[in-house]
Amino acid sequence: MEQIFAIGDIHGEYELFQEMLKKFQPDKQQLILIGDLNDRGPKSKECWLLGMELVENYQAVYLRGNHEQYFLEFMENPEDWFPSYLYNGGKETIESLLHKGATEEYSPTEIAMMIRSRYKEIVTFLADRPFYFEWGKYLFVHAGVDLTKDWHETSPQDFLWIREPFHKGKNNTGKTIVFGHTITPMLYGDMQTTAIWQSDEKIGIDGGAVFGGSLHGVVFDEKRVVRDYELPNKTGPWQPDF
Repeated sequence: MEQIFAIGDIHGEYELFQEMLKKFQPDKQQLILIGDLNDRGPKSKECWLLGMELVENYQAVYLRGNHEQYFLEFMENPEDWFPSYLYNGGKETIESLLHKGATEEYSPTEIAMMIRSRYKEIVTFLADRPFYFEWGKYLFVHAGVDLTKDWHETSPQDFLWIREPFHKGKNNTGKTIVFGHTITPMLYGDMQTTAIWQSDEKIGIDGGAVFGGSLHGVVFDEKRVVRDYELPNKTGPWQPDF
């Protein structure tokens, strides 16, 4: 493929996801989903099913995000993970897989059992998601890498969760690292700039769509960013309802 089309954190914003895919050119672009298709937004199930379809039909690369991980941890140890998963947007994911009010109606163990019996394919698929993807001089990853060592030795935890040490550390990897996870308004430090963030061969593409920011679809060729599609979320920010 001559180009990469990378989409930032979607977080259940299915309509924005569909809208962005209209820009994708499968004949000449490799599609990359930077992770976090679920939680907070209203349509995690639809986003996951679409992600699976894109992997199957277009060999898209769907990277594992910390929210896919959160869901998998909850599925493994529902009683332990339930409160923190709910608080971080898991309530919307559970309701999208089951029904509204399911988190009040059933115990965490019952919820996990029901999800596993109905959506075995989704759970298996998510557990197979890779942590990174290399393409020429680019490295695509959900959160970042450990810049204090050879980046290949980054722990799974850091691939999914790292923030400041990666944003502020010196990038001596020889790679341009494209990541999501930390919203660009936070990277800019003003909590309002939703543009992609670039510094020290690091490119942040999570415009904070679910928080009322925007979703990015960024086109790369071997040398540079060719185009950045930015779709604002017009429905307003996610508000936890508890």
